Amino acid sequence: MPNVSAHSLSVLIPRPVPEAAITRLKSAGLAVKVRWRPQALSPRRLREIIGRFDAVLSQIADPLDEAMLEAAAPRCRVIAQCAVGYDNIDIAAARRLGIVITNTPDVLTEAVADLTWALILSAARRTGESERVLRAGGWRGWHMLDFLGADVFGKTLGLVGAGRIGTAVARRAAGFNMPVLYWARADKPDMDALGARRVELNDLLARSDFVSLQLSLNDGTRGIIDAAAIRRMKKGAYFINASRGALVDEDALIDALRSGRLAGAGLDVYRTEPNFNRAFLDLPNVVLLPHIGSATLETRDRMAALAADNIVAVLNGRPPLTPV
Repeated sequence: MPNVSAHSLSVLIPRPVPEAAITRLKSAGLAVKVRWRPQALSPRRLREIIGRFDAVLSQIADPLDEAMLEAAAPRCRVIAQCAVGYDNIDIAAARRLGIVITNTPDVLTEAVADLTWALILSAARRTGESERVLRAGGWRGWHMLDFLGADVFGKTLGLVGAGRIGTAVARRAAGFNMPVLYWARADKPDMDALGARRVELNDLLARSDFVSLQLSLNDGTRGIIDAAAIRRMKKGAYFINASRGALVDEDALIDALRSGRLAGAGLDVYRTEPNFNRAFLDLPNVVLLPHIGSATLETRDRMAALAADNIVAVLNGRPPLTPV
């Protein structure tokens, strides 16, 4: 990796990241400022300091709105998001200000697909609920009617979205002999090659035993699973979301879970993270995870390394590896 020519160039890392990123940046001759405290910087404090750096290695929780980007400019040349999503960044403002934005696609695909399947299986087989009973000392031995869940094998899986992660989730469905339906704005040859069928969204919701969101968040997808969409889902179906919380009307989802209209759900993301609707806590039929889709040692190292490589490339005057 060639070194940047000007040793005064500096990078801000506002939240802890794997050492892989720091090692790569320092080996390129960059000065690196890492904030290791787990508590987030306040937006006000971040605005005060962000303009002192040539690059920022950001995360999905960093509030990079227009005001923050204006504070970063004109010194900041690149913001490397250590995530595949970037809905926390005002892309239009970054473009206007001449700040390059990058993300980390591909490297987290398999980890998020694995986690999606963990949610499918946990929701269907009530593993979270039954473990809580055991840990609380409430298990009284094997009984025929205890913790009855649902078969996964042979059921229909509906994927709302068919990008890299959606395709990886579909690939795993073959081991469960599951017919796969998908909704996307165009045919996806990789999905078709797996035997998946593209259908309209309403058809997918009505026919799927498991509905899993695999979409990025943008103006066209925000709130796509609203109350009307949830009503169209098959009675007794399971809903899975490891994409973005703002894709879903959470109040409508809670009502459907509470009434039994839906049998269960598995969630890794929420509309207002890290806050979430506390009504979910009262529902035994929902698996709740704290946004851990990419949380494996190997994946997070790859994400951090790719974000660092994007910074080094841009500060060296080269094109970014994975621009938004």
